[in-house]
Amino acid sequence: MADTYMVERTQRVDAPPEVVRERLVDFRRWRAWSPWEDLDPDMQRTFGGERSGVGAWYVWEGNRKAGKGRMEILEADDSTVRVDLQFLRPFRSHNNTVFELRPAGDGTLVVWRVVGVNTLMTKLMGPFMSMDKLLGPDLEKGLSRLKADVEAAAGGSPSRGQASGDGTATGG
Repeated sequence: MADTYMVERTQRVDAPPEVVRERLVDFRRWRAWSPWEDLDPDMQRTFGGERSGVGAWYVWEGNRKAGKGRMEILEADDSTVRVDLQFLRPFRSHNNTVFELRPAGDGTLVVWRVVGVNTLMTKLMGPFMSMDKLLGPDLEKGLSRLKADVEAAAGGSPSRGQASGDGTATGG
């Protein structure tokens, strides 16, 4: 089994890249679209560093489902937002999360990629549940919510389809 895994999903959003980017570089705006924000209605959130962009960070602590962790934006330019994601519980993991924003006609193709280290736990789970099957649906849900949030704010058209995966996961 590979030392790392990668899970990736893609979604077209009917808004320019800079409008999508605004939702990604400000952790306070993630509540509207993140697939994990509704795991615990009483989740505690702390924001710090910069208001948005590089240096912004977010710490959460919630119930067993939400767990505890920290995110920090390490890179934010016109086409890429890179986030350092650390889970502290219910299990420890460290992931590199990247959002790529590619112009697509009058909209944006958003690629959400999560790369992480295969820990002992993920290696043991591997034969039964790949990281793609475990994490992929969450990325799809988040991208669909991001699309709806951005398009509603931009007065865009109704959703045109679901987030899609490329069917590949390495090391998962």
